[in-house]
Amino acid sequence: MTWLTDALQRPDIAWWDLLDIAVVSILVYQVLLLIRGTRAVQMALSGGFILGLFFVSQWLELETVNWVIRNLAGYVVFAIIVLFQADIRRALAHFGRAPFFRYFARPQSTDETLEEVVVTVTNLAVRKIGAIIVIEREIGLRNYIEGGIPLDAMVTFDLLASIFQPGSALHDGAAIIQGDRVAAAACFLPLSVNPRLSRELGTRHRAALGLTEENDAVAVVVSEETGRISLVRDGRIERGISPEALRTGLRSLVGQRRRPRLSDAEPRGSLA
Repeated sequence: MTWLTDALQRPDIAWWDLLDIAVVSILVYQVLLLIRGTRAVQMALSGGFILGLFFVSQWLELETVNWVIRNLAGYVVFAIIVLFQADIRRALAHFGRAPFFRYFARPQSTDETLEEVVVTVTNLAVRKIGAIIVIEREIGLRNYIEGGIPLDAMVTFDLLASIFQPGSALHDGAAIIQGDRVAAAACFLPLSVNPRLSRELGTRHRAALGLTEENDAVAVVVSEETGRISLVRDGRIERGISPEALRTGLRSLVGQRRRPRLSDAEPRGSLA
């Protein structure tokens, strides 16, 4: 019975052991959330099967199987990096949005800027003019901005409406907003390769999904065929939303402050 007593004997557990278990559990949970609903799930299942086969081959002394798995392990790591580079970027970006890194957060757009976006999108939707407007959040969009036409202008209805006018040189591509300024227009975005997307979605919707799958930006899309407004974030799309729902969604995601006005900045009677 000695071996049974040794097996049932509980080892001493200190507080740092509990901390160690908690950290590992959180990391595993976050990884499972990131790969849920993606093709990485099948890859994880295959990896688990190969790992189990490795231990089984050791137990059954299957030397050939064990040798093949050992020698292929290093190449599998490089294959995963190449095949799932987009998912890896998304995972690193997700961990980069932890509360600690919010001290380095970028300035958010003001309510006035978001109102200009909502008014513009509503006007374009009525006239069935296609458009895609991307609002930068914590992760920078410099790579996409440099590929477009730099503007660096205040966000206004007239500017955004003129960008997406049919026949305009800036009509194709996305307009990217940083804070309260239109950083660039005619920016090309990566298209989503998710096979489960509806075939009704056009290039603009797939570009918005492709960007938000690996970035925390928010995209607003106007369909040229139907005039429907869509809000895209975190690789998910809300189609056919109303202007009021769009306004509420943008304010909750990227708008938490108002632009200071002159009347607010100066005390009353200071010019008397």
